[in-house]
Amino acid sequence: MNVPLDSLLDISDNNPPSGLRSVPVLMPVALDQTYDYLVPDGFDVAPGAFVLVPFGPQTRIGIVWDEPRGNAKPVDPAKMKTVTSRIDAPLLPEISMRFAEWVARYTLAPLGMVARMMMSADQAFEPPKHRFGVQIVEGAALPSKMTPARTRVLEIAADGLVRAKSDLANLAACSTAVVDGLAAAGVLVEVAIPERAFPWPNPKHAETEFTPEQTRAVESLRSAVDAGNFSTTLLDGVTGSGKTEVYFEAVARALEADHQALIMLPEIALTSQFLDRFARRFGAPPVEWHSALSPAERGRIWKGVARGDVRCVVGARSALFLPYANLGLVIVDEEHDQGFKQEDRVHYQARDMSVVRGNLGKFPVVLASATPSIESHVNALIGRYRHAVLPGRFSGVAMPDVSLIDLRAQKLETGKWLAQGLAQAVTETLEKGQQSLLFLNRRGYAPLTLCRSCGHRLECPQCTAWLVEHRFKKKLTCHHCGFSLALPEKCPKCAEPGSLVACGPGVERVQEEVAARFPDARVALLSSDLIPGLPEMREIIRGIEAREFDIIIGTQIVAKGHNFPGLALVGVVDGDLGLAHGADPRAAERTFQLLHQVTGRAGRTSFVGRGLVQTYSPDHPVMRAIVAGDRDAFLNYEVKTRQNGLLPPYGRLAAILVSARDKALTEVTARDIARRAPQSETISVLGPVEAPIAIVRGRHRWRLLIKAPREADLQGYLRAWAGTIPKLKSDVRITVDIDPYNFL
Repeated sequence: MNVPLDSLLDISDNNPPSGLRSVPVLMPVALDQTYDYLVPDGFDVAPGAFVLVPFGPQTRIGIVWDEPRGNAKPVDPAKMKTVTSRIDAPLLPEISMRFAEWVARYTLAPLGMVARMMMSADQAFEPPKHRFGVQIVEGAALPSKMTPARTRVLEIAADGLVRAKSDLANLAACSTAVVDGLAAAGVLVEVAIPERAFPWPNPKHAETEFTPEQTRAVESLRSAVDAGNFSTTLLDGVTGSGKTEVYFEAVARALEADHQALIMLPEIALTSQFLDRFARRFGAPPVEWHSALSPAERGRIWKGVARGDVRCVVGARSALFLPYANLGLVIVDEEHDQGFKQEDRVHYQARDMSVVRGNLGKFPVVLASATPSIESHVNALIGRYRHAVLPGRFSGVAMPDVSLIDLRAQKLETGKWLAQGLAQAVTETLEKGQQSLLFLNRRGYAPLTLCRSCGHRLECPQCTAWLVEHRFKKKLTCHHCGFSLALPEKCPKCAEPGSLVACGPGVERVQEEVAARFPDARVALLSSDLIPGLPEMREIIRGIEAREFDIIIGTQIVAKGHNFPGLALVGVVDGDLGLAHGADPRAAERTFQLLHQVTGRAGRTSFVGRGLVQTYSPDHPVMRAIVAGDRDAFLNYEVKTRQNGLLPPYGRLAAILVSARDKALTEVTARDIARRAPQSETISVLGPVEAPIAIVRGRHRWRLLIKAPREADLQGYLRAWAGTIPKLKSDVRITVDIDPYNFL
């Protein structure tokens, strides 16, 4: 993070006079302690202030903490370094500090790394970059030479607004030289462009008509906000039941009480439809927070949130760590989605941390889903969470009719991936002028490429994973490390030309089959690796909504919250795909959620939709529940399975991943760590075993799984265990994941 010195309030030359006080400073690095720095007398560096301090050979940004943290040894004041300067940025609120400490304790992550997530906008700590534009000078005499271009510029500028030169030139269809000429003539004057104000949603902008069931849910959420204390409500409604409009009323209530609100979505970058619905209800768009924002915009939003200028944020999981001045409500939409779990650096589950944030801030949290996680479902069953239920669709249309295609009986044709029954259903849907969606949660053209001559399989040189063919890009790619190479013309092992064949389907291969079967159909392919960026993705989704496409082929991004009015048929190409992960205790739950969500896209407005799921396992409890439309039957089955196995939420899990570039060193280290596990009558340690994906990015991986009763102090056990482990060799890394979701 490079911070120009002219953005800083200089307070020290690092040669402090006597009588200085010290403050604890937390650095946003992988350390779990604060460091004491001297501050000159009379200078106010309050807790939460961002300061520039000498740290090792560098000068870096730190946060003034309100109390020392960690086990730092006392330092002789004569040897203490001095705070270099204070950064002109809003303070980190005290509640953000408490939240950071809670997350660090729970996840066993260094406090500095959690604080780093709260500093996720570098330009918030840099000086404001003033933009300059031009404005018309009232009463100024026109230049003697007036061209059509100059006339157009002045006609546009006559409204008195300040515009950037390039913007004004574009509007007038001329070059910036024309604008410069008018400025030189004194007709236009250069002025600073005011910083854009954030839109303020109006809670009374529009009223929504609700069904009786929705009205009961609305009143429940409003009362939770009015109570002014912590609560968690599970808003549980079938796809198309109007959950969004219901929780908008909780947002309105929070805004009326002068609180900020946060709505978290798993795929914020794709939700242009959601933003439109928000603007219709509140008369203004929310402020978006996601990875596609420019650095400058991230900095502007970070400061706006800290000052309280931003009233409602719609964001990805990282939005939870923004420095809210007065947060009063958090909504977690699609709360079951695995996208709320962060899998690197600080391993946290944003849904669960939202509940913690609400508890600390004494405000309500709403978890919304058509397929609640088992954890939230059980919490609602036992009364820990409130439960608001929306049993029917807002449109009054029945849920889609879902049936299975048993691929054991209805064999696929050689080289085809759509069974005859599914292909016929697509044909019938096209004839009615309606849309079909073909869903396959696998990117690329084929998951495996092998040589028909020698049997060689093309694997990633850095991971124990097959290379996935991406035919449109003419590449083979590893989805674990990103390694890629051009499609070879001959086998790299036996050198036989033209012997490489693709095995299995990805969405690109399904599109190839669709093009052959339905040559006149307008086809949209939705896969994150094929679309350049956010604007293009939103444009395709807009086109689907506008019925510009007949057949949509997509991965899981099409299952998340979209409303396609013309969609009548959903065909799942491989319903068994998610059930293949035998090591994952959530595999059945995740598969049910995905199939329920994607089939629920069909027939949401004026006609009953239809879903077809291709499967080799028609008797699996997931498949039976999907066909019967009996979500509760599956939930009851899954709850009993978790109870019997003492799995979450009836037990607790933690994973330890040991990795190194040397295979033997990885195994020896993992086994040594396992031997040092403290003895416990209730907590068990499973493993170590080689990870299912044994090598990623050239690093060998071994896993241990810790299983504990719900009431056990799992973090305390792990801290005690960590204290027995000697210093590791430099290449060895240990990752601890509390409440793991990834078992690969």
